[in-house]
Amino acid sequence: MANDREYSWDDTIVNDEPEFVLLPDGEYEYEVKSFERQRYQGSAKENGLPPCNMAILNLEIKNDKGLCSVRERLYLHSRCEGLLSAFFVSIGQKKKGEKLAMDWNKVVGAKGRCKLGHREYNGEKYNQVTRFLPPDENASNKTYTPGRF
Repeated sequence: MANDREYSWDDTIVNDEPEFVLLPDGEYEYEVKSFERQRYQGSAKENGLPPCNMAILNLEIKNDKGLCSVRERLYLHSRCEGLLSAFFVSIGQKKKGEKLAMDWNKVVGAKGRCKLGHREYNGEKYNQVTRFLPPDENASNKTYTPGRF
């Protein structure tokens, strides 16, 4: 970004926090804007996930109301391998059924598709990825016109 810069302690600011947008359930295209490496401390619940590495993704979704940011957690644990695999298939790093060494250095800027739903927390509804979707195989053919080369 051209205006990306560090602020001094005495700088003046003007932009407000973007308004939260609750998107309708559905399929959306997203871009991974950032991710953080963190450690999940585990859950005390019966059959809860034990401590493991966790990636917190910041996904940007374009929609008719502008841009929407969705935070999604990926747990690096064998119980969550299917979700990890679906994410990497979605961004085009993995082919279904093939092995993949996860390359987190290529995640920021990657684009994919997901299905959004909602989760409720403390009486408030939030956007949540319910599924990462494989790339649209017809996307590369969208400019194809029969009979033209």
